[in-house]
Amino acid sequence: MVLGASAFLGVGLLLSGCKSAPDLTQANAQAMIQAKYDQTPAVGANITVNDLGMRQGVAAKYWNRTTVYPNKFWADFTLTPDGKKVIALQGGGDVIKWRPENPSDSGYSIVVMSVAANHLKARDVKEPQDEIFPGVATAKGADYSEAVNLDGVPGPLQDIAHNPGNQLSIKRKAHFSLEGGAWVLHSIE
Repeated sequence: MVLGASAFLGVGLLLSGCKSAPDLTQANAQAMIQAKYDQTPAVGANITVNDLGMRQGVAAKYWNRTTVYPNKFWADFTLTPDGKKVIALQGGGDVIKWRPENPSDSGYSIVVMSVAANHLKARDVKEPQDEIFPGVATAKGADYSEAVNLDGVPGPLQDIAHNPGNQLSIKRKAHFSLEGGAWVLHSIE
């Protein structure tokens, strides 16, 4: 009986000396992901401009039509001084070459880049779940949305960015590992 009590007491002392992994909350996970984004260089947002966006850009005085081609549906648009302040063309220069396949080609678009540079945003981080990750003894993963940040982007350009064809957020998964008793962001996929 004495041996049984001693064994029970010894197991209790052994277990009380073991520490479990600290909790990884949604807020902690989001803070680590956002810190990673904030450490990377800020970038402008790629914005797809379709026919509606072209008309919105003309109305906002970001570009003017400078050339109409004989087929009547091709055109060149030159960036205005206001346009040069808010967007840059992927190929450089200041002329948008609008070249749809035919007059009713509603799928034609171009991509411009917002001059306002921002860091991506981590949004809608889900509760971290235990996972198995190669090379990591204790791991958790959390799904979330990586969103384009349009802070500082003028309203008319934000309207263009919200037109169909623009993807302002994508689903990602963050992997966390327990290192030295603390959770750290291991990778993002």
